[in-house]
Amino acid sequence: MRYEELTIEGRNAVIEAFRAGRTIDKLFVLDGCQDGPIRTILREAKKSDAIVNYVKKERLDQMSETGKHQGVIAYAAAYEYGTVEEMLGRAEERGEAPFLIFLDGIEDPHNLGSIIRTANQAGAHGVVIPKRRASGLTATVAKASAGAINYTPVAKVTNISKTMEELKKKGMWFVCGDMGGEPMYQLDLTGPMGVVIGSEGEGVSRLVREKCDFVAGIPMFGDIDSLNASVAMGVLSYEIVRQRMAKGR
Repeated sequence: MRYEELTIEGRNAVIEAFRAGRTIDKLFVLDGCQDGPIRTILREAKKSDAIVNYVKKERLDQMSETGKHQGVIAYAAAYEYGTVEEMLGRAEERGEAPFLIFLDGIEDPHNLGSIIRTANQAGAHGVVIPKRRASGLTATVAKASAGAINYTPVAKVTNISKTMEELKKKGMWFVCGDMGGEPMYQLDLTGPMGVVIGSEGEGVSRLVREKCDFVAGIPMFGDIDSLNASVAMGVLSYEIVRQRMAKGR
């Protein structure tokens, strides 16, 4: 289901958005405001696990498009999120080993959109992102995905490493890209596989990296020491595609 991207302003409008089941990615509330309607909004936010940011009036004034924010602005997702269970179901329906993309802190919406686009073309069954420290499904992401967001589900999870742990119990393996890893061409990446990509600045976090079964190095011969996150994801994903096609033959 597609949602029009919306900045929702004003207490009643935000309360109604929550109650109508809209997916609220982020909520900005005037710091120190604790009246009845704001408390109601915060209760709804807690129920839906929306991220709450307490900010000063000047920040809300800058963000406001209407000038009538009443101390609260919500960012609704442009598209509805899927679930990891739906992704596994997709793989089963197609008779394929699960192939998921896990993103550990990708904050650039253009990168997220590019990753969704490549995930779709590589035949991945879905993309998994964390609720915090990550871009949500904004209109910019949708545009950068070149329409792939309509076909490749994106799930938001509270804890990436815990989700990986649960999937490992179901037989999935995980590979993350890292400069110091074993050359990806030497790894067997043909089974049920999750590709883990870290943020540009920090890479894959220690907790997430510890859950990975393989650490894959992408051969690089240039003068700088890293690839853009979406490019690294594409290179690693297509090595999985190559290995799966070779095994199929």
